[in-house]
Amino acid sequence: MPASEPVLLGRKRALPSCPNPLFLRWLTELRDEAREKGLKIQYTYQKAISSLNKYPLPLQNAKEAKILQNFGDGICKILDEKLQRHLRENGPDAPIHSLPKGASPPARLDNNSLAPSRKKNAAGDQGKDKGGGGRRKKREYVPQKRSGGYAVLLTLYRQSQIPGSKGYMFKLELQAEAQLLCDKSFSVPDLGSKYTAWSSVSTLIQKNLVIKTHNPARYSLTEEGLALAERLESAEQGAKDQSEGDRVEVRSEGEEEAAAAEEEEGGGPGVVDLTGSDEDEEEKEEDRIHSTRSSACVSEPGREVDVVGSDSQTTSRKPNGGCLLPGTYEIILCVDFIETTGGSSHRKQELVKELQRNGVNFDVRKLNVGDFLWVAREKVAPVPGQLRAPTGRELVLDYIIERKRMDDLCGSIIDGRFREQKFRLKRCGLRRPVYLVEECGTAASHLSLPEATLQQAIVNTQVVDGFFVKRVQDVRESAAYLTVMTRYLTKLYQDRTLICRSRQLEGDEGSDEEERGAPSCSLISFAEFNYGAVKNKCQTVREVFARQLMQISGLSGDKAAAILEQYSTPHSLLTAYEHCASEAEKEKLLSSIRYGKLKRNLGPALSRTVYQLYCTQGPLS
Repeated sequence: MPASEPVLLGRKRALPSCPNPLFLRWLTELRDEAREKGLKIQYTYQKAISSLNKYPLPLQNAKEAKILQNFGDGICKILDEKLQRHLRENGPDAPIHSLPKGASPPARLDNNSLAPSRKKNAAGDQGKDKGGGGRRKKREYVPQKRSGGYAVLLTLYRQSQIPGSKGYMFKLELQAEAQLLCDKSFSVPDLGSKYTAWSSVSTLIQKNLVIKTHNPARYSLTEEGLALAERLESAEQGAKDQSEGDRVEVRSEGEEEAAAAEEEEGGGPGVVDLTGSDEDEEEKEEDRIHSTRSSACVSEPGREVDVVGSDSQTTSRKPNGGCLLPGTYEIILCVDFIETTGGSSHRKQELVKELQRNGVNFDVRKLNVGDFLWVAREKVAPVPGQLRAPTGRELVLDYIIERKRMDDLCGSIIDGRFREQKFRLKRCGLRRPVYLVEECGTAASHLSLPEATLQQAIVNTQVVDGFFVKRVQDVRESAAYLTVMTRYLTKLYQDRTLICRSRQLEGDEGSDEEERGAPSCSLISFAEFNYGAVKNKCQTVREVFARQLMQISGLSGDKAAAILEQYSTPHSLLTAYEHCASEAEKEKLLSSIRYGKLKRNLGPALSRTVYQLYCTQGPLS
């Protein structure tokens, strides 16, 4: 080999140190000070240090660090102040990408002192081998049995093992299933604490055991979480097998005689449970009572009762675990807070006074859709030692009311809110929407739209959109109607067992009993209803496409739904236009689509308008 090309042997060149040593040293000092004071901001500084270590380019000032992860306005402001002080002390030409003479350069690995490096662990292991007091290795995170994290991991694992499962769970169904495996409540914090069992989910996400995606949130296991959950499940099964193995049949001569006597009296063979206790006997008695109740509920005619799955292991321990039995709930009228504040305060306070005068049990809260609705609230006894009684479950009845004065109706038609509100009411999950229209007397003649236009809009709402419309004269009649409806619903649901269902799992289809005139007893919870009705939440492409189509004059919700059945996204519609042979065929592509109950054709005029909207390159004429 020629001497001009020597072979380079030896170690690889070490990685260059951080190109921003001053910032790195200041962040390290800030982190150490926060750690000494026990402040949680030390973890924020540590994350910023990790981001700065990974950045290979020199920074001229702290503002440039905003592009890095975990660098906010606060950290950048602190670093800028330190930088200005450094330049004042060492002159404006002082180097900022190197440390002053005599200062020890901070190494990359030494800064991550919150998580011990491999060298430290190795040194600790050697110290242990030599009998020294080295630092122990960081233990793997394993949630305590019957804790919130333990219940969430097991629930997600068991759901993933079901054939054909969707691979994730929503928050409400995850809380309901995990509650059976946890001793702490997922919704109500303990006395003197603000944390619930659900608070442990953030720890699981931080430990990379659970991943949270989408909106509404979907929770699923990561590979590490799946491995840990498998170990927890096997330990759970091992504990069950061991407990079953501890139960042995022990019979003495006297016990055999007693067992024989029991068999003669019609009882089964006697088994002595060495692990049994009085509490077990009480639970068995509750099981027998609950099974008698549930069979009576199912056999009673005129009731709509969902059958609880056989895989529910704790139904016998909680008699009303999946439903609200008759007598365990009360009907509450919920009033949107907008109906009691703002605008004409005198008129809105008059509504509240009328409801109080009529003895209506109502609650003012924020409703994301509608102005009035009714909930079945579980009756919960107060807990000794707690200031407030635990929050009972709330199921939303299938009746929701949107209240409109004639002047408000006029304004909502002009700005487009009227169509949007009707669209959201149809999609809210409640099957009996009602429009409560208040006349405003002679004031209707001074509105921006003719009275005939407003009357036509009301008729269309009832005939075309399928809403029930109730017309009243003033606020007193509105309060009277709400009072009568509350009393009617209280009597209608007083002897019924209510089942909690999920919108994501069951959809919004009506039941056979509802078609026969009986009220639906399969209801969604108020929390799920109100969250699903958020106006500005993230929307799918299909939902945005529907809202785009409904901006076209004359294209109602039924027509948009009919178009979406054929073409669910703009891409599929544009692809269909490309496959058309001529311009005339493109204009008539949507004309034969049928919509509504009468199955009428969409028509060539609307079809041409939609085609021009999505396929015209320049501005529309």
